[in-house]
Amino acid sequence: QKEQEKQASQEQSSYLERGCYRFLYRLLVVLDECLDRRLVVTFLSLVMVVIMYRHRNQGLLVSELGWYLKPASHAPAGTKRISNLLHAPGWAAEMVDGYLWVQAEERVDALTGAGKTALAIWDESVMEKSESLKLEGLCAVRSSKAKRLKRIKPGYFNPPGGRPICVPGYHWLQVLVLGMEGSVTVAKMRWWSTRGDRATQQREVEAEVMHEASQSWGQKVIHVWDRGFAGAPWLSVALVHCVRFIMRWPKRYHLLDELGQERKAWEITRGKRSWEHRMLWDARHRCQRKIGIFACPVFDKDHHHPLWLVVARPGSGREPWYLLTNEPVHTPAEAWQVILAYARRWNIEMSIRFDKCELAFESLRVHKWETQLRLLSIATLAFAFL
Repeated sequence: QKEQEKQASQEQSSYLERGCYRFLYRLLVVLDECLDRRLVVTFLSLVMVVIMYRHRNQGLLVSELGWYLKPASHAPAGTKRISNLLHAPGWAAEMVDGYLWVQAEERVDALTGAGKTALAIWDESVMEKSESLKLEGLCAVRSSKAKRLKRIKPGYFNPPGGRPICVPGYHWLQVLVLGMEGSVTVAKMRWWSTRGDRATQQREVEAEVMHEASQSWGQKVIHVWDRGFAGAPWLSVALVHCVRFIMRWPKRYHLLDELGQERKAWEITRGKRSWEHRMLWDARHRCQRKIGIFACPVFDKDHHHPLWLVVARPGSGREPWYLLTNEPVHTPAEAWQVILAYARRWNIEMSIRFDKCELAFESLRVHKWETQLRLLSIATLAFAFL
C-alpha cells in the first residue's frame, strides 16, 4: 500500500510539473534570453514549491522555500539558489506583470469571441507587516485584522473601540478577469507605498492601471468596483476613459434624479416598488435569498452624464445594493444582469483571502523593495496557475 501511495504521489507531482511548465512556457522562454539556464530552472522549481508546500505563516520565507527546493541535508544550497535568483540582474517583476496582462487579454478575447460578458473586477487590500520595521517601502496601512477583532461578538461585552489601528505594511491593488461563470484570470497585482523614495498615491496607481486597461480592452469588458472606488474623482476617471462599469454606490452619496434635483441614492429610490423578485444564492452566507430589483435613470453631479441606479433589495434587516452603471437598464432582465455581474465580485474577496492565508503573502521577509516585488510576482504566478 505504501508503494501505491508513493507511486500515486509521484504521478501527481509529474502531472503538476507538466501543467506548470505549460502554463509558464512563454515566460520561461523570455527569461532564458536574459538569465542563466540554471536560474530559469530555479524559477520554475520555485513556483512549484510555492504551490505544493503552502503554509499560512511561513509560506514565503526564503529559508523554508530552500528547504523544500533541495533535500534537508542541502537546504542551505536551496536557499542560496533562491537568493541568487531574486538578486540576479537582467529580470524584474514587470516581466511577470506583463506576462499576466497578456494572459488576461487572451481571456477577454476568448470571452468576447464566444459572445459572453467579460468582467474586470477590481479590489484593494493591504499587506500587514505589524512586526516589521526594517523592510524597504513600509508605510502606515489600516489594519483589517484589528478591525475584525474589534467587532462585537454575541455574549461578549466592552469590545475595544476608538480610532482605526494602523500598522506597517504595503498597499495592494488586484484586478481579475472572469466571465459570468468559470474560473478567474489574474490581470494585475500592484503593491505600492506612500513613503520613501518610491512613494506614490492610491489614485495615481489606479489611474495608471485604468489607462492601461482602457487602451487594451476598450469597451470589451465591464469594470466592477466596490464602494472603496465610489465618489466623484474615480467616477470622473471612468467617464474620461469611456469604459463600461458597475460601481457599488453608498446610499448616502448624492446623485441627480430625473428632474435634476440633488438627492441621496436611497431617497431617489424610496417608495418605488420592485420590478421583480428572484431567489438567488448568497455566496457569503451560503443560503437562498429573495431579492427584489428596481432601476431608474440618474445623473452624476459633476458631468451630468446619464447613468442608471440599480437597486437589489435582499429583504428586511439587510442593506440594499445601490449599483451605479452606465449600462442601459430598461428591462428587469437587464437589471438582473447588472446584479449578477456585481455578485461575481465575491471571487476577488476569496482571491485576496487565498493569497493571504494559503500562499502567505504577508509572511514575506525580504529587505530590498525590488527583491520583495520579485518574490511576490513568483507567488502571484503560483496563484494564477492554481
